[in-house]
Amino acid sequence: MILEHALFAVKEGQSKGFEAAFAQARKFIESAPGCRGIEMRACIERADSYLLLAKWDSVEAHTKGFRESEAFIQWRSLLGPFFAAPPEVHHYGAPLPLQ
Repeated sequence: MILEHALFAVKEGQSKGFEAAFAQARKFIESAPGCRGIEMRACIERADSYLLLAKWDSVEAHTKGFRESEAFIQWRSLLGPFFAAPPEVHHYGAPLPLQ
């Protein structure tokens, strides 16, 4: 399982609208094959910054399965108008073992 880390910079003063849009958009990513759960968090220090954490079966489940689907188009049409810049997305592997 991999962890997607996506930073969203939202247009100034648009946070409440973004949060409302996310409430509608979340079903599109949560129901995607290979998605094992998501959470969105608002940044404490920067009012217009959000962090999405999504668990996927694989990088391909996200980049091919979801991003190349109709669900992604719907997700992006809801959230895209609020973006101040393209999201910064990275994928992370398994947790490091405890020593």
